[in-house]
Amino acid sequence: MNAEIIAVGSELLLGQIVNTNARFLSQQLAELGIDVYFHTVVGDNSNRLKSAIDIAEQRSKIIIFTGGLGPTKDDLTKETIARHLGKRLVMDDAALAGIELYFNRTNRVMTENNRKQALILEGSQVLPNDHGMAPGMVLNKDEHIYMLLPGPPKEMEPMFLQYGSKVLSAVVGPNYKLVSRVLRFFGIGEAALETEIIDLIDTQNNPTIAPLAGEGEVTLRLTAKHSDEAVAVSMLNDMEEKIKQRVGRFLYGYNNSSLLEELTKLLKEKKLTITAAESLTGGLFQQEITSISGAGAIFKGGIVCYANEIKQHILQVRQETLENHGAVSEQCAQELSENAARIFGTDIGISFTGVAGPDELEGKPVGTVYIGISIKGRPTNVEKITLGGSRAANRERAVKFGCYFLIRNLRESQNAE
Repeated sequence: MNAEIIAVGSELLLGQIVNTNARFLSQQLAELGIDVYFHTVVGDNSNRLKSAIDIAEQRSKIIIFTGGLGPTKDDLTKETIARHLGKRLVMDDAALAGIELYFNRTNRVMTENNRKQALILEGSQVLPNDHGMAPGMVLNKDEHIYMLLPGPPKEMEPMFLQYGSKVLSAVVGPNYKLVSRVLRFFGIGEAALETEIIDLIDTQNNPTIAPLAGEGEVTLRLTAKHSDEAVAVSMLNDMEEKIKQRVGRFLYGYNNSSLLEELTKLLKEKKLTITAAESLTGGLFQQEITSISGAGAIFKGGIVCYANEIKQHILQVRQETLENHGAVSEQCAQELSENAARIFGTDIGISFTGVAGPDELEGKPVGTVYIGISIKGRPTNVEKITLGGSRAANRERAVKFGCYFLIRNLRESQNAE
């Protein structure tokens, strides 16, 4: 059984709000084993909405509408669908009572147009709105299922979870389940990753493999379909293992995780503390790591050492290092990470120095970055990378690379143990 989601609202087309409803519903429908093949967005115009419905009916069994159920003149979803299906709009007494109760409780005057929100399609099943006023509804007609949901996510999401999903489950009956897993990679580009696993992509069927590019990252979404969820999970495990044999060294996490979250989790597991000495990144690493809940257990503090005198007098980088090699150098990055760890008394010191742009520095081109990683009891490691983005992008990517290198170091030491 396949579905189409039609979001109604000119504000979506104008870019005033983001259509998060479609993403939420697609995720929920996948769990029910319902394939979503199309997302449509249409403005507050009855003729264009009617055209969208005509198209949807030709290709989708289930059509889910979000938005256009409110009290104002431009809320026309119900009216348009009623005319299209030859159905009357009738008053739902329970919904009307709930709306009247809301206005009485808030000591506000209820205007006549608010009664419009209690209108439903004749013969439809009502989906109560526990977080707003306009009820949702489901109607089966001419081998199609029409589901109408409110637009505000705070109303739509609980309505679907509490009522809408149960209706669709009953209609769909025993079905295949879709189980998905997202693999997150860093340090390898989308094209390079695809090249490594192109034969798996070309022969994919079940599970399917969908490469997705993000901000300096690449993800693979694996999706398996089977009537037995345990079998679907086993299928995902087998495919993941094949992928890891090719590009496992770049895999750092799963699903909605991030480099910062994975790093924080590792440090907590190992009960390690960290400090940072930041020149190039200007405190961005410290800002990001302290945004993670529970960072106080692993992060003691750090220093932004933008000027050379701070590197020399506060972080005790040797004068001859700055004179002979410069601030943008492997030697400076090493001393910054080692000295920061010693001064703050932490297990790990990480440093960032380089040229963010827009101009070169010390004869080094824009995008030159050195990241020092000093871990207690191990030799200091300095990674050199060359980035090619804007000033802001270079700083952000440098932080991500720092997290990635540190995660890789910690996991390698864990595997060695």
